[in-house]
Amino acid sequence: MAEEENYKTIAQNRRATHDYEINQRWEAGIALTGTEIKSVREGRVNIREAYARPIRGELWLIGANIAAYGPGGPFGHEPNRTRKLLLHKKELAEIERAIGERGLTLVPLRLYLKRGLAKVELGMGRGRKVYDKRQAIAKRDADRQMQRAVRHAADGRR
Repeated sequence: MAEEENYKTIAQNRRATHDYEINQRWEAGIALTGTEIKSVREGRVNIREAYARPIRGELWLIGANIAAYGPGGPFGHEPNRTRKLLLHKKELAEIERAIGERGLTLVPLRLYLKRGLAKVELGMGRGRKVYDKRQAIAKRDADRQMQRAVRHAADGRR
């Protein structure tokens, strides 16, 4: 992402990188209604329990919660509805092929605004076992300690 000033992260799914070993990432647009995009701009989104699934040749985001927009009144949107994701046909075919493999899941990693349009970063991953999660945490801690040691050595401190 070359121009970071054009991106505004609305929601992140930090749990996804903990629970899944993410192999591949895609950017997809979301088909939203008027009150939904207003709630997204206010940051009232939860993608923690969400996942994506291809259904009849289209990709759908299931379980994402976009809170109701207050000023929308009774004519607002349903917060937990299934939303269509917008991808190129080649990307969709690649995703469908990958999901055909056993044990792979498509999870949203973050939802952001890119030049005023809502986008979702999707990650294809395999679920981690408990011991894999422990190994990942131990590796991350060891990397942090090495970085601290290198930083302190460069500063001339001990």
